Amino acid sequence: MEKLAGLAFSCLLLACGGVAGARAQGVPAGQVRIIVPFPAGGTTDILARFVGQYLGDKLGVIAVIENRAGASGTIGSEAVAKSPADGSVLLLTATHHVINPSLRRNLPYDTQKDFSPIAVVATAPNALVVSKDFPARSVAELIAMAKREPGKMSFGSSGIGGANHLSGELFKQMADIKIEHIPYKGAAPAMNDLIGGHIPIMFDTLPTVLPAAEGGTIRVLAVTSLQRAAALPDVPTLDEAGVKGFEATAWFGLYMPRAEGNPAYLRLVRAMQEILVTPAIREKFATQGVEPGKLTGTEFAGFVDSEIKKWNAVARAANVPQE
Repeated sequence: MEKLAGLAFSCLLLACGGVAGARAQGVPAGQVRIIVPFPAGGTTDILARFVGQYLGDKLGVIAVIENRAGASGTIGSEAVAKSPADGSVLLLTATHHVINPSLRRNLPYDTQKDFSPIAVVATAPNALVVSKDFPARSVAELIAMAKREPGKMSFGSSGIGGANHLSGELFKQMADIKIEHIPYKGAAPAMNDLIGGHIPIMFDTLPTVLPAAEGGTIRVLAVTSLQRAAALPDVPTLDEAGVKGFEATAWFGLYMPRAEGNPAYLRLVRAMQEILVTPAIREKFATQGVEPGKLTGTEFAGFVDSEIKKWNAVARAANVPQE
């Protein structure tokens, strides 16, 4: 009996040591919830499910994706900001996260202080596209047309204050032209009107643009990243086309509640660094027209700060109203 008791006690010590070791490494126990602040089925949601699968395997936990949509991503983001910073609740969201501070007077959280950025999960260039019968065949020709007839051309977007709207505003500012913004209730109706020739110009993400471009119903004049897109190797960047320094990519980031560099945060950063360089994740992301991100930890945090400043300046210069 004494031997059995000693064996049981030894097993208990080993079990406790294993749990303590996991906690020391900052690995959350049981499951991780990844909150997506948009409806299911969109690019952000699909990427979250890819990341959840690989992150769960890497950490030895179950990753659960939870969609909490509403208010341009702020409802789900607020839920994460108010959660424990132990790695059990994460946020995977899009560029809206760094644009919202410029558009909303009273956010229920501080974007820079209430979150710890873990990694840029994926990036995707937007594209400057025109209707198939639009006279301009290049960015230079479009700019020349706009300068000859200021205010007579227009561009569509998925709505006021969205990433595609502000990409258009940044283009106007950097090219020094005047074109009118026409907001739609979503990217799909805007694209339909572009295809139908009701609007001449639009900025949109490559996953949306490519099918229409391949079908010949629209034309792509440029991409908005500083490097050419692998899916459109013959299409110049706006920087190459004469709008020097233009960059406005769509990107998706993984965050946790403010963690002050605790073990859970450090473990998650390391895990994402390992995941994002795997060929398998690159292949999966390619099906969505995106590439794995490269920024993690403090580098990503610095990028978030710079993006907030950038889009705030664009929104203020364009007189975009705050809600």
